[in-house]
Amino acid sequence: MITQLILKLRILPRWVIILIDLGLVAFSTLLGYLLRFNFVTEQLVAYNAEIGILVNVLCVMGAILLTRSYAGIVRYTGLRDGVRLFYTLALSVLMVVAVNMIYYSNYQANLIPYSVLLISFLASFLFLYQYRLLIKNIFSYYRKLTSKNRRVIIFGAGQLGIITQQVIDSTPDSDLKVVAFVEDDIRKVGKFINGTQIYSAQDDFELLLNSLNADELIISIDKLSFERKNDIVDLCLKHDIRVRTVPKAEEWMKGDFSFKQIKEINIEDLLGRQSIKLENEEVERQINNKHVCITGAAGSIGSELVRQVFQYNPASVILIDQAESPLYEIEMEISAKKVKNPFHCYVADIRDKDRILEILRKHKPDIIFHAAAYKHVPLMERNPFEAVRCNILGTRNLADAAVELGVKKFVMVSTDKAVNPTNVMGCSKRISEIYVQSLNNHIHAAGEGTMFVTTRFGNVLGSNGSVIPFFKKQIANGGPVTVTHPEITRYFMTISEACQLVLEAGAMGNGGEIFIFDMGKSIKIVDLAKKMIRLSGLELNKDIDIVFTGLRDGEKLYEELLANKENTQPTHHEKIMIATVVQYEYESILRSIASLEKLTNTQRDPYEIVAQMKSIVPEFKSNSSEFQVLDKMINPN
Repeated sequence: MITQLILKLRILPRWVIILIDLGLVAFSTLLGYLLRFNFVTEQLVAYNAEIGILVNVLCVMGAILLTRSYAGIVRYTGLRDGVRLFYTLALSVLMVVAVNMIYYSNYQANLIPYSVLLISFLASFLFLYQYRLLIKNIFSYYRKLTSKNRRVIIFGAGQLGIITQQVIDSTPDSDLKVVAFVEDDIRKVGKFINGTQIYSAQDDFELLLNSLNADELIISIDKLSFERKNDIVDLCLKHDIRVRTVPKAEEWMKGDFSFKQIKEINIEDLLGRQSIKLENEEVERQINNKHVCITGAAGSIGSELVRQVFQYNPASVILIDQAESPLYEIEMEISAKKVKNPFHCYVADIRDKDRILEILRKHKPDIIFHAAAYKHVPLMERNPFEAVRCNILGTRNLADAAVELGVKKFVMVSTDKAVNPTNVMGCSKRISEIYVQSLNNHIHAAGEGTMFVTTRFGNVLGSNGSVIPFFKKQIANGGPVTVTHPEITRYFMTISEACQLVLEAGAMGNGGEIFIFDMGKSIKIVDLAKKMIRLSGLELNKDIDIVFTGLRDGEKLYEELLANKENTQPTHHEKIMIATVVQYEYESILRSIASLEKLTNTQRDPYEIVAQMKSIVPEFKSNSSEFQVLDKMINPN
């Protein structure tokens, strides 16, 4: 009856909470007197216990009103509420001490004995906190008893798994019921955590999922390989079992162990790879106490390079980007971190040679990371003049300025689309590669100078223009999800890993190298779309469709990291290799780029400029593009 009445009330009125609190304080004070005087009631009369109880209750009421400890919702009581309650009662003790001091100055006696006050304080805290937890547990018990519970398996019986179970069990509004733990660690199998058995994930996991009739599985383990995580997710999706995950233990402990921190698993969690080991000493030697310039500093790669560079104590960092708003955002982010290293943000266009020279002369960087570029394939296919101006002429401006000002090292960020290019963007990046490599060879043939290094990698997860945010938006809008071709594949790498490898390659480069990164296995985009749909809790062809739209202008079915005539040489880092590429004469490429520049200034015919690009990079064969006609003219067969 009492519990059902509490459930009907839902939220206890504040005056009821205050009355219950004061009643328990009065009882605690009486208990203090009884314990102090060994339950001899005559002593209570002699010490005016009724006045002492009244004074203590009034002081507690004053403290409650000051701290508003009554304002919380009882059924959501947590650790913070317990701390607030402790402070409230401690404040009331100080009030009683003040009353005692005034009373003692007049009557040479304490109104309330301090031993009684101590017992009352401890008992009051115990009773007030415990009755709140009791009401919370009653709500939780009856809600779980009357609601339709979803059966949950927790993968991982370590610290994270235990925290996850505690959060679920202590959340009144949760409709989840933990029915089992599963573990790869055979030593834990067969044991129990809070009455819940631990099963082996090494045996027939699929049979276990079916026998437990699970609705959800929550991955609650930090050190789980991406391969294992994918296997678990695929198996769960096969049986229509929802998959969620929790933060890392140290991140969770910063919060309040909230049920809201249990999140849907992201596709990025399944596409990443095991963390790489960097030669931090080499990277630090390159950056520590050096002046570092980063172009494209507001972009996906550039901004992450900025974040990572600051970890190595640079003398200063110069950020250059033409995009005003994103540059302001990264500036605010760095300022909020209160870094000690000086940094300077410049709105500037690498196509403006005089402006770039002005900035570099002022700061005299030791190393430049060049990440500024136009990268969207269809846009550059329709705007080849801009691809040439930014990606080729802008790179030339920056490289020439680096040589003129004696910059020690220049690291260019390239792309796998530069390999056997099928589009204008990829070809523009390949010409940039050729220029910086030939410039390096030219200046080092005559002596020492700037060391030019190129890094080449594929798509990065979460970058601007990446397919994953695009798919997420389409799924959120109800579809359809658009894929260009059923056989199209791509390599993926996290932004963090890509930038770590850029720093590593930059540190190991001696000039003239084109470093390529191990991108892992390529992934079919249609499979990626299907998995994202399933992870969103939707059913393909029922809740949402996939539509094939055809290859976009200049788009490849698959990307390559090496051209047909290129081979690789290993480095000391297993994920970084050196491409052995065709060498170009500096004077020849200089003349070719000068011709391109002249065309951009005098011609508005895109066919003229693309034809010139094809003459520089013979392996540039247009695909799904209007410029395919040029390939037929060059090679009629």
